[in-house]
Amino acid sequence: MVETYDVIVVGSGAAGMTAALRARSLGLEVLVVEKAHKYGGTSATSGGVAWIPNHGLGGTTDTREQTLTYLDAVIRQPVNRQRLEAFVDSGADLLRYMSELGINFIPMPWPDYFAERPGSRTDRSLVLPMWDGRQLGGKFPLVREQFPRFKLFNRYSMNLEETFTIAARAKGWKLMLARVIWRYWVDFSTRGLTKRDRLFTSGNALIGPMLKQLDTLGVEIRLETRLDELLLAGDRVTGVRVSRFGRSYDITARHGVVICAGGFEWSQQLRDRFYPVKTSIWWSSTPQGANAGEALLAAEAVGAATEHTEEGWWAPTMIMPSASASNFEEVHQAIFDVGRPHSVCVNRRADRFVNESCSYDRFGAGMVEDQKRTGANLPCWLIFDSVFRAKFTAGGFLPAAVMPDRSIPVDWWGHYIFKAGSIADLAKQLKLDPHKVEVVVARMNEAARVGRDDEFGRGGSIYDKAFGDPTCTPNPALGAISQAPFYAIPIHLGDLGTKGGLKADHKARVLDGQGRPIPGLYAAGNAAGSPFGLNYPGAGGTIGPAMVFGFIAANDIAACARDHKQGAGSEAAE
Repeated sequence: MVETYDVIVVGSGAAGMTAALRARSLGLEVLVVEKAHKYGGTSATSGGVAWIPNHGLGGTTDTREQTLTYLDAVIRQPVNRQRLEAFVDSGADLLRYMSELGINFIPMPWPDYFAERPGSRTDRSLVLPMWDGRQLGGKFPLVREQFPRFKLFNRYSMNLEETFTIAARAKGWKLMLARVIWRYWVDFSTRGLTKRDRLFTSGNALIGPMLKQLDTLGVEIRLETRLDELLLAGDRVTGVRVSRFGRSYDITARHGVVICAGGFEWSQQLRDRFYPVKTSIWWSSTPQGANAGEALLAAEAVGAATEHTEEGWWAPTMIMPSASASNFEEVHQAIFDVGRPHSVCVNRRADRFVNESCSYDRFGAGMVEDQKRTGANLPCWLIFDSVFRAKFTAGGFLPAAVMPDRSIPVDWWGHYIFKAGSIADLAKQLKLDPHKVEVVVARMNEAARVGRDDEFGRGGSIYDKAFGDPTCTPNPALGAISQAPFYAIPIHLGDLGTKGGLKADHKARVLDGQGRPIPGLYAAGNAAGSPFGLNYPGAGGTIGPAMVFGFIAANDIAACARDHKQGAGSEAAE
């Protein structure tokens, strides 16, 4: 017998869980299918930040008009205006609904990524507080764990405040470090079960409470269940064909299928098809093999159109060997590292190409443009001195106080990290023009002295300064590169997923090539094209719209289901 539900949601990340929660709350019978053997999708491994403007939380003075002023100032290509405004207008409704479930977001004082543009603010990025994963019972170990970069020594959970304070060795960092370690080891009951920290932070703190609510509402999430095809009856999507451990079977949906299965960053074929420059799946910082575009291809097979597929949510990354076996490699984000003081980034012509302290997506866009112009950027180089090395991370390389040079395996030097007693000698190792690199460093040192970068404006915005070093004066984003030894690591064009996907409208309905909604088919999250087009307005610019359009999709499905039921009732009465 074929299983039947009112709604089938494909994917268990933030978009999928939001759609499932809302649909179930509106009285619909829901099934979630998830390809992986863990809950949470890419959202679980993220920072868990949601960019939701005009949210009404914490006494904000943000308005619809101010939000649209900002978005109009940063969006650089045509987007669906009705869809964009639906996002702006629906965020507060989503947050009220989440609050009814006991899931309460907190605004963080983080600048929008285009802080210099009109309408920007510092309160649109929202997070959830630390959450006790043991509330999930037996599902606790089945939530996808975060990457080592979100945990101290790949063991201790830290919230964002703790992460930034400890990483920057800011005031009180030693006490905070001791507290993080102490709370882990006094948790005797969990230590007897698993070495995993029971405290969920960042993306886990987002997924944990939603999973708990889905469990309470009786919604099944079926793991290891991959979408293979969408089922059609005429022009309407009526269900899915899935496979699990080699068994293929059909599940029908009375009212709708919501695709929330992420983007296509782990498909080299789709990268090569869509992106304007050659990139590699191995540079992505999302879970390996997770988002491979199967849902996009399944939707295209039933006539769906795509949009905004020419860019990813860029995030500079670096590659280093696995700590346990040097012949295996791991990707590490260098999101903030490239903009820390006492460093500079150059392409393979030894030229700077971007304001290194800008947001990570703008940095990645700079890499793309420079690659198109010069062919000498992927990868580029992060060059830094011993002051940087002592204070900051460089991708997976922790500050020298935690990971001294003597602890770095000998076979890593000259391959993953480079070191020399002078800038000229370092440049020779990197096969760069020594004189040009010395000139670049000299200019950066002068910029650090006067507190102004006349070439690219580094340190000129509130965002640049926010992630600098307050001990660096006169500008926290600028520091001299003058203390030997000097270091370098290669920086790759990584990503947090893909910006483009299925073309959807203001109700999250997937559109065909003529712009018409495909009946019964919806999309949210990175499975759909971003409402911002190719732009990344602020921290959480992926998760915010993912949740909002998951919420919108469920609302529309429920409304259509009511209309269908009322219509059927009227026909019966006649």
